[in-house]
Amino acid sequence: MAKAAHTAVGLLPDALAQRLMETAGVDRLAALHTAIDLVRRGGTISVSGVYGGSADPMPMLTLFDKQIQLRMGQANVERWVDDLLPLLIDGDLLGVDSFATHHLPLEEGPQAYDTFRKNGDGMIKTLLIP
Repeated sequence: MAKAAHTAVGLLPDALAQRLMETAGVDRLAALHTAIDLVRRGGTISVSGVYGGSADPMPMLTLFDKQIQLRMGQANVERWVDDLLPLLIDGDLLGVDSFATHHLPLEEGPQAYDTFRKNGDGMIKTLLIP
């Protein structure tokens, strides 16, 4: 249902889509619901990224019963980019190159997005090289 709602909102003009998401938006919550099911009693679930739905149903009874803490927020990119970028560029000190399952030239980006969307070729993370 959420996928159909996302597709429908994507067809609307931006101004109308934004107002709709602010008042009646839903998000795909399968990962969050799985985390709620799997976390131990008294555990913490951390959510980073953007969840845009304001009408999302949450299993509040389960959250209270299991005494789950929710921590969330968006990545504060501007605060940390100057500190982290040298670690990524200077010899891959953080080991992020090993996260990528595919290394492709930038020109193959559109095909890579299509392959990823179709869950093809075992693609999990792709590094596009300019």
